Amino acid sequence: MTGDTSPASAARRRDVLDALRRGAVPAAGLDLLAVGLGRFEQAAADDLAAVAAGGSVFKAVRGEYGSGKTFFTRWLAERAKRHNLATAEVQISENETPLHRLETVYRRLTERLTTATFPPSALRPVVDGWFYALEEDALATGDVNDETGGGVDGDDTGALDRAVGELLDRRLADVGRTAPAFAAALRGYREATVAGDQATAAAVLAWLGGQPHVAAAARRAAGVRGELDHFGALGFLQGLLVVLRDSGYRGLLVVLDEVETLQRVRSDARDKALNALRQLIDEVHGGRFPGLYLMITGTPAFYDGPQGVARLPPLAQRLATDFSADARFDNPRAVQIRLPGFTEDSLVELGGRVRTLYAGGSAAAGRIDALVDDSYLAELAQAVAGRLGGKVGVAPRLYLKKLVGDVLDRVDQFDDFDPRRDYPLTIGTVEMTELERNAAASSGAAAGNPVSADDIALDLP
Repeated sequence: MTGDTSPASAARRRDVLDALRRGAVPAAGLDLLAVGLGRFEQAAADDLAAVAAGGSVFKAVRGEYGSGKTFFTRWLAERAKRHNLATAEVQISENETPLHRLETVYRRLTERLTTATFPPSALRPVVDGWFYALEEDALATGDVNDETGGGVDGDDTGALDRAVGELLDRRLADVGRTAPAFAAALRGYREATVAGDQATAAAVLAWLGGQPHVAAAARRAAGVRGELDHFGALGFLQGLLVVLRDSGYRGLLVVLDEVETLQRVRSDARDKALNALRQLIDEVHGGRFPGLYLMITGTPAFYDGPQGVARLPPLAQRLATDFSADARFDNPRAVQIRLPGFTEDSLVELGGRVRTLYAGGSAAAGRIDALVDDSYLAELAQAVAGRLGGKVGVAPRLYLKKLVGDVLDRVDQFDDFDPRRDYPLTIGTVEMTELERNAAASSGAAAGNPVSADDIALDLP
């Protein structure tokens, strides 16, 4: 089974339906909607188990626009959290998060860091939990005496601080050889926190998270200088993995989404970004990052085209995967996996899952099942895909948006509403993404409808 058939809580149902109503991918509850991902379940479970055991994994996800790459990575992130991994989803873009600047990628990672219990950014609770674990370990060793039996105070507080500092140095010994500033910043953060200087503690933690323009006074207090650079970012990532592991988390899933945007940047920046990606992959496979699951997403043009991976032969060699055979026999364990995209049948199946989810919290469940049956779901899927040039793979977002916001909501609220009679499908360009507008434009041109000035026939003398 791919989808979760257990009843959804009211809060979970509301969050999923609200996201679909907005035309967005839900942040959680994706097992409720998972269609066609069963083939990846066992390989994903094996990869997550390997990471949780201290290994490291790299995976590249391949799919056309609209094939569900973001859905897939968030579905995997939910499963990672069940394995007690932290997760972070980073959108690669030329201006906000260029891949060739790993210090910026690291900063976005810490901003988007989340766990099963803490929303983004979970950096501070993770670090606080790590220091709590160090204190517990220091007390458990017996090096810190508590003669009164009622807690650590007086001289014992200083002994505890010293023991925690020694443990910090030992735990971060490997990291300290490549990124000594990481351990220094952690020590400065704890000193500021113990002293009650919350402003300095917050500033030092921001610096630890890769934020620029941290006050010089806070950096001096922690004994660190300057700002994080491209080379230091990998050392900081290594340190973050140690902190996560010692805080009770079993690893970290990092998703670098929309890597295909590299094709649109300047050639020098593109080449640097591709080399940075090659470096990351080599470091993962080389064992530098135990507990890291690194995943990238991209289009076939990125993996195969002349402006993508092919520009750097060593990277192309690392990602090479044969997709010439029937897609049914794709290997989910390969370094690069292909998402098949939607068909009309899978779109109807997805609509059925959404209908069941909606009806589970509606007083009009019987009317929903009767009026929004599978045949109507098929009609709606065909109509939406038809407006998009028959490109079913582009249709899921608008299909679900229309299904929830225009059909199910009305059936739920109005007793006399019949979608076959009362709902003529309308899709305005304002609610489309660029990809959807392009698909709709090609549909209009094919049907003989003018979609641009070039399509208008002029009767000239």
